[in-house]
Amino acid sequence: MPDHSSVLPHATLPQIQALAAADMAAVDALIRTRLASDVVLINQIAEHIVSAGGKRLRPMLVVLAAQAAAGAAGPGADRHQLAAIVEFIHTSTLLHDDVVDESDLRRGRSTANAIWGNAASVLVGDFLYSRSFQLMVELDRMEVMQVLADTTNRIAEGEVLQLLHVRNPDTDEAAYLRVIERKTAVLFAAGTRLGALASGADAAAQQALYDYGMALGYAFQIADDVLDYTADAADLGKNLGDDLAEGKATLPLIHAIAHSGEAVRQRLRAIVEHGDDEAMPEVLAAIHATGGLEYSRQRAIDYAAAAEAALAGLPQSPALAALRGLARYAVERTH
Repeated sequence: MPDHSSVLPHATLPQIQALAAADMAAVDALIRTRLASDVVLINQIAEHIVSAGGKRLRPMLVVLAAQAAAGAAGPGADRHQLAAIVEFIHTSTLLHDDVVDESDLRRGRSTANAIWGNAASVLVGDFLYSRSFQLMVELDRMEVMQVLADTTNRIAEGEVLQLLHVRNPDTDEAAYLRVIERKTAVLFAAGTRLGALASGADAAAQQALYDYGMALGYAFQIADDVLDYTADAADLGKNLGDDLAEGKATLPLIHAIAHSGEAVRQRLRAIVEHGDDEAMPEVLAAIHATGGLEYSRQRAIDYAAAAEAALAGLPQSPALAALRGLARYAVERTH
């Protein structure tokens, strides 16, 4: 057995990655095997996405939740396939998002749509969605299919909901949070709940891990939206101000619109309506003047604290320390 004595109550990211390493190697191998198609373009685009790396946070949540919920029999054997399913769903949404947002950069590399075009990206996204459902059916567990069917439907709702708020200066914090719930948090929560299901956890443990995942998803996305105004573009792996250029009012800007004087408020509304990324200096000035970054960071910290609190009833273990560490990492990262 590996020595987990170095994993602290709040594990650091390297400790978390080390704890999950064996599981994640199995998940990555499964992803590569199940991405294969006899259609060459699918393989090219899939390889482009897989080799881009990323933190693989969502599948990692599945395997860590499975470890945290494991009884004497150990984590469930289905965890690797469930983690791969969650990653396929996430990757398909990225392909579709980049087309909808007309993005040309993700994780520091050209997006698939920038290389192969929108049609190919949308269709390969559909392939990944349908492949994820093939993997679900193989497991032949109705509860798993129920969770994932509901989750993918809510993600689709989130995509449409976000579209309704593009270039909409009336988007308020409540509307912004509804988009986050569906676009980000529900997949985090599905992953942690599925990990619990894989290990045969009882209803209380499943609910605790679901609540953890939901709160973590909010914390992660709000922190991400703060980074869009503060990070170094090279670290972030995308163009700074992309949200503004796309006409998306995220929490720092929503706060600034709500708390600025009338003249500045009307100017900010016009910037959102026109997706004017050249107005970034004005927007940043208004955000700083109203404390928008501090407010948004605190909201992310509050959600991270709620994520940790949800774990309170689970038995102490290295995996639980890793989940607590991820809550802290979500709001402390720089990219």
